[in-house]
Amino acid sequence: MAALAGLALAGPAYARCEDWVPQPKPQNASRDIVGQDLDQIVERGFIDFAAYEDFAPWSYEDKGKPVGVDIEIGRLIAQDLGVEARFHLVPAGENLDADLRNNIWKGPVIGGRVSNVMLHVPYDSDYACRVDQVVFTGQYAAEQIAIAYREEAYPEEKPVPAYFRFDTVAVENDSISDFYLTSFAGGQLAQGVRRYPSYAAAMGALAAGETMAAMGPLAQLEAGAAPGIGIHQPPLAGFAVSRWTVGVAVHMRYRALGYAVDDAIRAGLEDGRIAAIFAAHGLTHLVPER
Repeated sequence: MAALAGLALAGPAYARCEDWVPQPKPQNASRDIVGQDLDQIVERGFIDFAAYEDFAPWSYEDKGKPVGVDIEIGRLIAQDLGVEARFHLVPAGENLDADLRNNIWKGPVIGGRVSNVMLHVPYDSDYACRVDQVVFTGQYAAEQIAIAYREEAYPEEKPVPAYFRFDTVAVENDSISDFYLTSFAGGQLAQGVRRYPSYAAAMGALAAGETMAAMGPLAQLEAGAAPGIGIHQPPLAGFAVSRWTVGVAVHMRYRALGYAVDDAIRAGLEDGRIAAIFAAHGLTHLVPER
């Protein structure tokens, strides 16, 4: 009893979730649990990763093969575990709840199956308390909203959101940058916003001179940068979450797998292998909070 009392009183994890009242647990499916345990993964010789499809530069298909930063992070994890990495490129669901349900703890309603690890999962302390079917671990990078701009359009001062009251700015349609600029200052910037189906298309429009700037996550802007394009990360007034940490998700039943994956990520951060992956893709590695 004393030990239990100590656990209840000690540790920030308990304090972090102390106000959260657990909800009725959804019915966990059992059809996909075979092969999820760390020992089984090592014995069979491969590990399954779920990564988002059409998500350059993080994870996408090139010439029939999965490529990108997240794919190489998965291979780093697999190498440390001594197994082969296998990837499933999956579509993004309507929200993160659906992605975790479909790819980690239950499986999709039709077709497909859960994976051992899901890559590129944003970490939020309050959200982690709410989704108790999943362990959020292995934070390997951070993302931050930035602004790309044509240097000849801004020869003296780099643009900040207030500039887009008169200037044009490209965004991905229905992205957080779109929502932020559209609602900024009571909608005064909305007339300058130009929407594109992806950040790659937005950066292409910027390079072609269709807009004066583009706004979005730093890595996706850097991936689409061309000569004459500058990128900076100005303060963004009123932007609730302009920087966030990215890690992996593992089913809560397989804590040992989560610890092993986090150990691999930690080693990659400490010896520079993860920073080297970002550098090889021409991207800035933003160090995560762990």
